[in-house]
Amino acid sequence: MLFNWMNYLMSGLSVAYLSGKRSASSQQFGAYSEDDVDSLRALSEEQGIVDIFLTNEWPTGVTNRAASSGVPPGMSDPSIGDSTISELVAEIKPRYHIAGGMGIYYDREPYANVGAVHVTRFIALAPVGNKDKQKFIHALSPTPASKMSSAELCTKPSNTTSSPYSFAEETGSGDGAIKRSGDSVSDTQYWRYDVSQKRQKHGDGEGGGLCFKFVSSGSCPRGEKCRFRHDADAREQSIRGVCFDFLNKGKCERGPDCKFKHSIQEEGQGFSSRSAGSSNRSKECWFCLSSPSVESHLITSIGEYCYCALAKGPLVQDHVLIIPIEHLPNTLSLPPECEKDLYRLQSSLQAYFRRQGKEVVFFEWVSKRGTHANLQAVPIPSSRASSVEHIFNLAAKKLGFTFSTVKSDNSLDGRKVLGMHLDRNQNLFYVEVPGGTILSHVVDENEKFPVQFGREVLAGLLNIADKADWRNCQLSKEEETKMADDFKSRFTEYDPNS
Repeated sequence: MLFNWMNYLMSGLSVAYLSGKRSASSQQFGAYSEDDVDSLRALSEEQGIVDIFLTNEWPTGVTNRAASSGVPPGMSDPSIGDSTISELVAEIKPRYHIAGGMGIYYDREPYANVGAVHVTRFIALAPVGNKDKQKFIHALSPTPASKMSSAELCTKPSNTTSSPYSFAEETGSGDGAIKRSGDSVSDTQYWRYDVSQKRQKHGDGEGGGLCFKFVSSGSCPRGEKCRFRHDADAREQSIRGVCFDFLNKGKCERGPDCKFKHSIQEEGQGFSSRSAGSSNRSKECWFCLSSPSVESHLITSIGEYCYCALAKGPLVQDHVLIIPIEHLPNTLSLPPECEKDLYRLQSSLQAYFRRQGKEVVFFEWVSKRGTHANLQAVPIPSSRASSVEHIFNLAAKKLGFTFSTVKSDNSLDGRKVLGMHLDRNQNLFYVEVPGGTILSHVVDENEKFPVQFGREVLAGLLNIADKADWRNCQLSKEEETKMADDFKSRFTEYDPNS
């Protein structure tokens, strides 16, 4: 099994599961970790009401407030079960919760959920072929919540009880599991930014291999509990474009099809600086139009000084990059004519997305090593636009820093102010949130800052945590080509270069 958790649609039903027993490490077979729980929590919110939730473990306290006559012998003890499961069930509020870990059959009365109109039915199943001939199969024929009327969802059978989990909170029962601020959706979505989980682990590690999460993003939510190596040198090589498989195994099975480097890169090797000019562009640069590595089928619009391309491994549909044609290190210190070209593309994208009821979040990672600049443009529903600044500030707080803020009437003026204070000997992250505010953070040399920070925060905001790493979202070239063609046809009337 690739995942210990999952949330997906099946015949219109939203189905989620969390397999195995609780463990401190998700690497243990047949176990789930807190990371799995948090990822499932974020994904479940994306689908709205969860129709069916499957777990191995019973939730602690599920028999609270239930009719004693129906509770199986020995199962009335409120400490029996998994308190993490009860926390999760109380939060995601599935319509049906089915578990099998106790090896007995139990069909609890429906119970009302706190903060939701629908009820939850808990069903425990016995093992197949059990000697006591208890039920190991249970037929259901639920209508997806997404197709039910409000009146249907509100229907409560006459034997409905209050939530067994609110009873546990009132009486203080439980096995002492760590409680989260579950009332705050923002907090639960940003588990990955908990500073206490950012401690670096040195040495060979139990498993010997490199941690992909740390090497690719600069952080790992498992912290010191991760059994793979958190190697700062490998992280640096990854930033310089070296293939993870080459770093981890000494070879890459993709061979010439791999877009990454297969040799150790020295300081500055493989990157061009602005002073070096166009003649010294890296032949392996993904964004130089003269490079054989450029993904030309993703390009959607070309101006005199800047061009647009769809992102490879997009976070959402119509995830766009604005890229200067010249190999320049950032978009904050562009020549005036290039700056105007970029602003025209920004304005056109904003108009295009507003027509669809969306706003755009622009962000950029400015590396002092001088990689080819690209400004990312991610559309989000207008209903979430007011939350963007708060969510980024929350994520910054959990990483241990505070954003500097630039407020202006338009993006161009704000970018000029930020560019005036840009130090090319420092790394910088900034994000333009809907409304004109720009949040920026200068990243210190020894600071553990996730290079994909902007994408990860937006993935949390949109409840698509599994797409935080672009490598998880790669498409075939045919799919990418169709995606680009579809975007171009929709964007034509807004494109300043058409």
